[in-house]
Formats: sequence, C-alpha cells, structure tokens
Amino acid sequence: MQPRDRMGMPFDHCEGRIAYLKAELQITDAQTPAWNAFANSMRSGARTMKSAHEEMMKSGMPTTMPARMGAAHKMMSSRLGMMDRTAPNMKALYTVLSPAQRKSFDEMMPGPMGMM
Repeated sequence: MQPRDRMGMPFDHCEGRIAYLKAELQITDAQTPAWNAFANSMRSGARTMKSAHEEMMKSGMPTTMPARMGAAHKMMSSRLGMMDRTAPNMKALYTVLSPAQRKSFDEMMPGPMGMM
C-alpha cells in the first residue's frame, strides 16, 4: 500500500469519480439534469472536505482530549452537513434511474460517504 501522501485524498479524485459513475450508470439525456445536480453536490462536498483537511494540516492535530473531541465534532458536523445537502439531489437522481441503474448505483456507492 502506498503512503497516504502518494495516494492522494478522496477529494483529489472527485472529477474522475463523477466521470466514472456517469459512464458506468449510462446516464441518459433525460437524466442529465438530476445527474448534474447530484454531481455538483459531490463537487461541493469534495471542496468542503479539502478545505477542512487543509485547515487541519495547517493548524496541526490538537494535543488535549477536549481539543481533539472538539476537532472531531467539527469534522463530523461538516460531514453531516454535506450529507444533508447531498441527500435531496441523490434521491432525485435515484428516482429517475432505471432498476438496472439503481442496482449499479447501490453497488458503486459503498455508503453515505461513498461519494467521496
């Protein structure tokens, strides 16, 4: 396994992930508006995570337990906010997918944060 800095972070591969999902799902012209809204949610989430990561790297890891808990709470709150903002677009996309596309989508997205 490569060191983390050589692998990159998930948000570094957002556009590739979006292109892969779109191609694998074979998004149709009729599905494109819902797809674009979902893809933009993924982009927004990636930007949020990248910003949080850069802030954490700049300020360093907290050394006290209360500070570590505060940092973890902040990160979890950020991720929850991303899920809240992404869920409506994901649901709208899911409703326009065919049964076969839904099956593929379910398999390709490992969990609520699979979009990252």
